[in-house]
Amino acid sequence: MKNYQTLSLPADVEFAAATPELTEKSILPQMQKTHLAPRGKYGLLRVLAGSLQFVMEDEHATFDADVDHPIVIPPERPHHVKITGQVRFKVEFYKIPKSCKASGCDLPRPGEAFCGE
Repeated sequence: MKNYQTLSLPADVEFAAATPELTEKSILPQMQKTHLAPRGKYGLLRVLAGSLQFVMEDEHATFDADVDHPIVIPPERPHHVKITGQVRFKVEFYKIPKSCKASGCDLPRPGEAFCGE
C-alpha cells in the first residue's frame, strides 16, 4: 500500500528557485543523505516521471512520491530521498515571509546552490 504525504504549501510562500530536472543517475549524492532545505524556504519535490520515496527523518516516516503526489518539504526538517527505480524529478524552493531558524543545525543544504545563497 502506498503512503502519500498530505501536506500543502502555505498560501503565503513565493517561488524562489528550482533544481534542474534530475534522474536516478543525475541526483545530487547529498540528496540521498540526511540534509535540510535551504534556510528560510520550503521545498516542493515534483516527480515528472516514475516514482521515488521521501523520508522525513524526524517523523521516521517514508512517503511515496509520483506525478500525482508531490512532497512538501518543511524548513528545518531533516530528510532524504530514496531512489526506487527510473525517475525524473525536480525540487522547487519557496520563500517564507519569516525565516524559520533552528539553533545548532549544521546539516548540509544542497538546495542552496539553486537559490543563489
